[in-house]
Amino acid sequence: MTNVEQTWQRYRRDFETYLKLEKGLADNSIQAYLRDVDHMSRFMEEQRVEPEGVSLEHLQQLLKLLNDTGIAQSSQRRMIAGWRMFFKHLVIEDALKDSPAEMLDLPVRATHLPDVLSDEDITKIQATFDLSFPDQFRNNVIIEVLYGCGLRVSELVSLKMSNIYADEQMLQVIGKGDKERWVPINPCALEMMDMYIHTVRSHYNIKPGEEKYVFINRLGRHLSRNYVFMFLQQAVRDAGLNKHVSPHSLRHSFATELVENGADLRAVQEMLGHESISTTEIYTHLTRDALRNTISAYHPHYKK
Repeated sequence: MTNVEQTWQRYRRDFETYLKLEKGLADNSIQAYLRDVDHMSRFMEEQRVEPEGVSLEHLQQLLKLLNDTGIAQSSQRRMIAGWRMFFKHLVIEDALKDSPAEMLDLPVRATHLPDVLSDEDITKIQATFDLSFPDQFRNNVIIEVLYGCGLRVSELVSLKMSNIYADEQMLQVIGKGDKERWVPINPCALEMMDMYIHTVRSHYNIKPGEEKYVFINRLGRHLSRNYVFMFLQQAVRDAGLNKHVSPHSLRHSFATELVENGADLRAVQEMLGHESISTTEIYTHLTRDALRNTISAYHPHYKK
């Protein structure tokens, strides 16, 4: 365990004692506050930021990532309340002079769909990774799986070793509401994942209880959604792409490619795990828009 992790664990224990003895909260409320702190601490540990070093800018960055992942604003408000309580405790204990969470506001929810990435865009993103570094090798595999299988980022980070059916070239995916579905994985992605598991993951010092997860970070734990957002956005910048990109963009691009090339809409619905076909039908609208934009750009009568 790193010094940063130890510091967060110590303050977490102190905070739990404060909630029990001084605030007199019920166990359910205490656990809710601790989950909020755990969510924040994992992000800060990846940034190597100790509790005393957390700034308003750090929290704003974390909130933006939560917002981009589609986490409900009601959930974000609850998290902010938990963070404020945590930092208020640190101020009371004289660990901090002021709370960095006091001026924290919810970000405005973006209403537009993410940009569609072409196959060439994906190649440019993957070309930014130096595969001689274990973490970048893993990140390259993640891009391949997100784009090749259309997984949600939450499904990817919770993917377990037992969910890989290599002989059948299938992944068993647990989606929203713990609903199970089966998603094909292409031979290239499967081979890359196998290489990662046997040449990279096998050398990690994996924490007890984390062995079941496929994608592990340098601390020996399964990845957070926030981490996937951060490395992808950095890779997009490194690739020189001027697009609004998130992990959902890869899922979005997966579905768009299938529909544009004539895939059956019901099959796409099943692979994406959509509850309703109407959700999947958005991709037929996007295809029509793309055709209309192409005609308007190139047909001479549209320029009159």
